[in-house]
Amino acid sequence: MPKVLFLTTSHSYHDDRIFYHQAKALRDNGYEVKICSLCAAYNGVIDGVEIESFAILEESIEKKMETFRKVCDCFHPGVIICSEPLAVVAVKEFVKNNKISCIYDVTEWYPSMSMLQKYSFPAKIFQAAKFSLIQLYAGFLSTHFIFGETTKKFPLAYFFGFKKQMILPYYPDSIYIRESIRELEPNSITLCYTGQISKDKGIGNFFQVIDKLRTELPELHCKILIIGSTVEERDELYFSTLLKKYSFEDIEIRKPAAFDRFTEAFAEADLCFDLREIHFENNHSLPIKLFYFMGAGKPVIYSNLKGIRKHMGKLSFGHLADPHHAEGISELIINYIRNPEVYHSHALNARKEFEKKYNWNIIKNSFVDFVKRSIDK
Repeated sequence: MPKVLFLTTSHSYHDDRIFYHQAKALRDNGYEVKICSLCAAYNGVIDGVEIESFAILEESIEKKMETFRKVCDCFHPGVIICSEPLAVVAVKEFVKNNKISCIYDVTEWYPSMSMLQKYSFPAKIFQAAKFSLIQLYAGFLSTHFIFGETTKKFPLAYFFGFKKQMILPYYPDSIYIRESIRELEPNSITLCYTGQISKDKGIGNFFQVIDKLRTELPELHCKILIIGSTVEERDELYFSTLLKKYSFEDIEIRKPAAFDRFTEAFAEADLCFDLREIHFENNHSLPIKLFYFMGAGKPVIYSNLKGIRKHMGKLSFGHLADPHHAEGISELIINYIRNPEVYHSHALNARKEFEKKYNWNIIKNSFVDFVKRSIDK
């Protein structure tokens, strides 16, 4: 039985992409699968997938690399799939000595803005250059690439275009999706924000839109549903300031839901939002939540991101907008309220497109085949 080992530093062992989709797809096709993560401690088997995870994310680089090497030596995989450069570099000798493939699954920007924000100028420029060189080194060591989206192919696909690669988007498996298409009630709407609560992810833009909406339609009962949490202390302070400033009457804040219950958590929402700031990193990203909103049958209003436009074109189930244009976004919501048939058609379109184009079953076999070919090379 072929063995596949997933190595990740910052993703959890039950990460939605790694565990719920990739690992389970390989398991179902007869592979022996193991996941090693460095951000939480766990040792055991979950749904037929072996987990050996360690809570050493804050430890030294050498300890992290040595941990990955020991796992490789014990498990002796036929192919390794890495989520970060450190994992690729850690197993270079094992890959070389055993003549196996090392697939680099690129889903995050490296370096990301969060990695650089603790540095001040000019150290930030030096660190960005250093991290970029590490990324290129990981690309050099890897034998194959998987890119989560087309916009993340740069620079590796251009420097190492001769290496085998594939695009594997973040489409969810329908077994984790609860369809919850709704009909708008007269003079009432539930608006939903999910994920990390921060200025960068657009919570302030979301609140500005709602404030504008209640000015335009004071008779409207607008319920606000927020599912998520802050990560940094500054985000908590920012969010607290927003709550005091706007004093919304009907607002519910829930903790993040477990992955397999995520779509259940926002089932009562009428309209889902992601009004993140548009800068280079966000603009070239394809937000994963978009496909879960689609699967649930929720019309959406998203920031006008290049990553979405390039992958999907014009949305048939919502709108792409300037996240700072609160008045324009408010008008889009009012149009739904005044034309419920338009809202309903967008809800149906969301579910229809998910079923036909954007679910995991459509791309699962291509992923499994890619891994198989990397072993049979």
